[in-house]
This record gives sequence, structure tokens and C-alpha cells, in this order.
Amino acid sequence: MKQLLHARWIIAWTVLWTGAGTAFCAPLPTSTPVDSATLASPSEGVFGFMGGITHSSYLFGDLWGLRPWLNHYGISLSIQETSEVLGNATGGLQQGADYEGLTTGDLQLDTGGAFGLPGGTLNVSGLFIHGTNLSAQNLDDLQTASGIEADDGVRVWEVWYDQKFYDSYGTSPVDIKIGQESLDQEFMISTNALYFVNTMFGWPMVPSADLPGGGPAYPLSALGARLQWKPANALKILAGVFNGSPAPTSGDDPQQADEYGLSFPLNGGLLAIAELQFTYPALGDLAVSSTPLSGTYRLGFWYDSENFADERYDDEGLSLANPTSDGNPQLHPGDYSVYGVVDQKLWISKKDTNRSLSFFARAMWAPEDRNLIDFSANAGFVLKDPFAYRTDDILGIGMGYAHVSSAVAGLAADTALYNPGTFSPQPSGETMIEATYQLFVFPWFTLQPDAQYVFNPGGGIANPDAPGQLLGDELVLGIRGTIVF
Repeated sequence: MKQLLHARWIIAWTVLWTGAGTAFCAPLPTSTPVDSATLASPSEGVFGFMGGITHSSYLFGDLWGLRPWLNHYGISLSIQETSEVLGNATGGLQQGADYEGLTTGDLQLDTGGAFGLPGGTLNVSGLFIHGTNLSAQNLDDLQTASGIEADDGVRVWEVWYDQKFYDSYGTSPVDIKIGQESLDQEFMISTNALYFVNTMFGWPMVPSADLPGGGPAYPLSALGARLQWKPANALKILAGVFNGSPAPTSGDDPQQADEYGLSFPLNGGLLAIAELQFTYPALGDLAVSSTPLSGTYRLGFWYDSENFADERYDDEGLSLANPTSDGNPQLHPGDYSVYGVVDQKLWISKKDTNRSLSFFARAMWAPEDRNLIDFSANAGFVLKDPFAYRTDDILGIGMGYAHVSSAVAGLAADTALYNPGTFSPQPSGETMIEATYQLFVFPWFTLQPDAQYVFNPGGGIANPDAPGQLLGDELVLGIRGTIVF
């Protein structure tokens, strides 16, 4: 099955690359885009969508009349395929390339259009994950190479209901969401960082390494409720409570513990999270509406009530590496983290207001005694419209850093002390840089060449195939394609 998938996408990319080259060399059409429903109405037949394939927002237009029919009943359908080939050219566990793919389906019901209940949205989404996992098989790094890497399978992702409450001015200062949610869709987000391929530009390193099961983020989610409140145009407060773990058991692989996303566990303690957002200029703020250099700033905190094992000491205060230790780590009641995120536009061209340069940064801290990673950070620049006539292309350069806690490093030192002659390196930190380019081919199709370089993979861990040596620095090269159906 995997071989068939590989062959299918190699053929598709060969054909589409030809179109990409033509699109990159020629100016984009300047005529007014035609509505996708006009381009692909049922009367045009099975191949009617081909006439407007360069303008439609979807590969299959209105799906031969299905989209407008669903919209009539307040239902919207979104299907997206992300496929990529990434390869490790140097360092790591081994060299080689892998195919990875993700198909996402999302169905939303607007209760206003369906039942006359304004402000309500019912959402159901699912994932089809296919391909292999380069980071696990070739890299063994902390900051995994791709945000779509996960175990193969078909699973339910998010199932929630969101209700907006309107005031007398017709705005919605309050809305409540309840159900199975993935926190990486709303919390800890840097909008500019999302253009990158590496996982940690999406869901950060600290919760990925420290929360049970990596936290309720792709491809996992957790039951809970989220409140959003806008006390002023410039301010937004997000707060939520969720099950402490997205997996029903504490096994080695949380994805396998809930293979289809249908367990809906409620036995994992409590995860509470809150985030304050400030946006400048504020929406509707006439006094600063002429100021183009907008920015969004986020400050947040999360707390998980479960017990967390100490990374170095047992329940008697002895090092876990000590031969006399009972091997039962000291337990800490709860875990927590604070974080900040900045998205700031730095420059806008006076000749072409679509051309802009933005900066982003995100930093997170967690206590060192109970966590593998006690600090992580991302930062970078995003240039939109980098070349003439390429108004939808995006060029990005970013970096990521993950610091291994002193408790983990201390345990490695203890291991070396109690086992003379063994190679037990003390991990410190891992740094990653990424350069990426999103090439707009059609409104429904983008190609994204990508390059990443990882310094000190794993924070400085032993190479299992080279005794006495650390894993070598890694160069990861690849290309991603995204199609909206």
C-alpha cells in the first residue's frame, strides 16, 4: 500500500512541477478571479472544473454542485492533502529519504443556517496519516523535522460545538467551545511561524516533550471546554480546561493507545490553560488605522494536575543511576509552564503594500526537575511577495532551540560516575535552523522546497552505531506539496 502511495505522488508531482515552472516564470493573472461555483457548475459535466482550474480556490471547484448544495443547509466541507518527501543528507542515525502524507477532512455545520440558531458551529474533523516517519527512523532529534509526522492510520481529530454570544452592537465579545479539541489550533500560536515545516514552529517543544502524550495537539486531542472573551477591541482572553492527557493509558505510544481517536478519555487529571492576546492596531481603532505595522502579542500559562516523575532522583532522594536506588522516581504534584509569543510586522513596501517583512518569536519555560525540556524558543522572519509578480509567495528563515534540563544532564553525569568507562554524554541543547519557500502555483496548490540543519541532535546523545561518538549534525532537505480539494 505504501509503495502505491509513493508511486501515485511521484507521478502527480512530476506533472504538477511542470505547471509550477510555468507559473513561477510568468506573471500571475491580473484579471478579477472568477467564483469557483461559476467555474464548475453541475451543467458543465464531469470535467467542467478544468476550465477554471487556474482560478478556483479548490481543485474540484464546487464538487459538481455538492458545495453549494451543502452551503444551502449551513454545511461547509474542506478536504486538504499535504504530501512531502524529506531526506537526511548528513548525520543522524542514517541517511535516506521518506515520504510523509496527511489528508485532513473537516465538516462544519452553521446552526444559524441549518436551524435558525445564530452563532453556533458544530465541527467534526478527521485525519488520514500515511507514509513513514523520518525523524524517528533517521534523525532521533528533539525538534522533529515535519509537523505532519505521526503514526499511520485513520483517526477522528476534533469534535466540538462553538457558540458565540452577540451583544446589542452585533459583535461577539464572548464565545464558548466544548468538545474534543486540539490546543495547537488556538493556543501558543505564532501565525508567522506556521509557514514553516518543522514541527516546533507549530506546537512548541516544551509541551511536546513535557505534557503527557505530548499534550492535546496534532494528531491528538482532548475533551474540554474553552472560553474566549474580548473585553476590548485590542484584547482577547482565551482560557480552557481539558483532560490532563490525550491518551487513555500512559503507554509508550499515546497514538496507539487511542488508535482511532474515539476513546474520549476523562481519567487524566486536569490541564488548565490561559492566554492573553494584545493586537495593535486594534480592529476598528480609527486613531491608529493608518498605522500599517501591526503586531500581536501573547502571554500564556498552563498547568497539568497529574503527578510527574523527577528526572534525576528517586523517592528516597538518591540518584536513579545509583545501584542502591529502588528505581522509583520522586513524584511531583503537577507541572506548569509560562510562555510568550510575538508576531510583529517590520516593513511594508510603499509601492506594493502586499510586500511585507514580519518577525516572530516565541519562548517557553518549565521547571527543570520534572521535565526533559525546561526551555524552548523559536524566532524568524517571513517575507511576503519576495519577487515581482509573485504576490502570494512566501520566503521564511527561522530557528528553534530546545534546552535539555539540568536534571536530565545530571542523571547522565551520575550514570557515568556509577559506571566508569561507559560513554554517557551529558545532553545540553539542540539548535535547528530552517529556510523555506512557499511557491503559489494555483489558488488550490502550493509547493514548498525546504532545508533544515540541526546542530547537536537530541541535545547531544550517543550514536548507537558509533560507540563513543555523538550523533552528527543533520542536514534535512525536502519538498512539500499542498492541495485543497
